[in-house]
Parts: sequence; C-alpha cells; structure tokens
Amino acid sequence: MPLKASNSSKADRLKAFNAQNFLDSAGLARKVTEFDKKETIFSQGDPCGNVFYIQKGGVRLSVVNESGKEAVVAVLGPGDFLGEGCLAGQPLRMGTATAIAPTTALVIEKKEMTRVLHAEHEFSDRFISFMLARNIRIEEDLVDQLFNSSEKRLARTLLLLARYGKEDKLQRVLPKVSQEMLAEMVGTTRSRVNFFMNKFRKLGFIKYNGGLQIDNSLLSVVLHD
Repeated sequence: MPLKASNSSKADRLKAFNAQNFLDSAGLARKVTEFDKKETIFSQGDPCGNVFYIQKGGVRLSVVNESGKEAVVAVLGPGDFLGEGCLAGQPLRMGTATAIAPTTALVIEKKEMTRVLHAEHEFSDRFISFMLARNIRIEEDLVDQLFNSSEKRLARTLLLLARYGKEDKLQRVLPKVSQEMLAEMVGTTRSRVNFFMNKFRKLGFIKYNGGLQIDNSLLSVVLHD
C-alpha cells in the first residue's frame, strides 16, 4: 500500500506541470511585466539574460547598423517568444524590442528557462515548435524578398500581422502600425505602401474602422501569379 501511494504521488507530480499555466503566470525566477505602447523592452547591445513570452500586445524587433540605418526584422504577438538568443550563449542583445501596443510579457530568467526546457517535455516541445516555425518564417521572408513584388510582400506582411492561419488567433484589428514601419518590413518606400494600401482598401481587402481590419480575401493577392 505505501508503495502504491508513493507511485501515485509521483504520477501526480508528473501531471502537475502545464506549459500554458507556466507561461500565463508569475512564479520562481519569472515575472509578468507590462509595457506601454512605444516603450522599449530591451535595446540593442543590452546584456542578454532572460527570455520574454508575449501574453498580449505586440512587439517590434529592429536592428540598427553602424551607419544608423534601422530595419524592422519582425513583429511578434501573443504566444511568441523573444530574447531567446541568451540560451545559445549570446552575451548582448542583437536588436531592439519595442512595444507597438500596450503589451504584457512574462520575463523568464535564463537559468529558469534552461531548467524548464530540460525538465519539462511539454514545455520544450512547445518551445522547439516555436523556433522551427520562426526558422520557416525567416526562410519564407527571404524567398519573399527575392522573388515577390512589393505588393505581394505587403499583403503577406499584413496577413502575418493579423496572425493568419493560426487557430483561434486571427487578430482582425491590428495594433496601429505606421506606413513607415510597413515600408521597412516590406523593403520598399512609404509612398509605395500608401499606394497599395489604398488599392487594398478599394478592393475591400482592408478596412479602417477603429483600427486596421484585415480580410482573409487579402490572401488572393499573395496567391495570384
């Protein structure tokens, strides 16, 4: 009987961990932090010592080169991680993370993140899936830049910002994103972005009604040859 109780207790402990609960709440070596719109979460060159998990809001990742030119390399939203470079031994932040809307993030210390990745398979599976999806996204971005027109690149960027294709995560009303930021992400000029945005609006692909609303029909621009 005592042996069965011991086995039962062990099983309960194994079942106790829940990855989403871990990411939704503060705890040992992790805290929930709120950031105002346009607030800097971390800056390029800062010491790299923790990982962030976005609970709500949105974050822009940008990099500035030696001549001072800034490029937006990603816009992340709920369910995304950032700052994971510290896990690979990155001593300094390679870019700047800025909140593009009121944002809530779980800040996880590097040691705690490493511990949970090693100890909890559910969590490590989820994190690996995120990293694989990000690598695929980077490859797709490269192909997009090499082979697609600026109109298709803009349409794809808007759909990604709306989290198209993610189950239960279609975010039809986007946080305010300037045309300058879109131009940086697409790799074109603001005037071209303005031209295509007006075109998309006239065709009913997007609407301005309390924010920028993205219709799924915008996918036709990406798929059209």
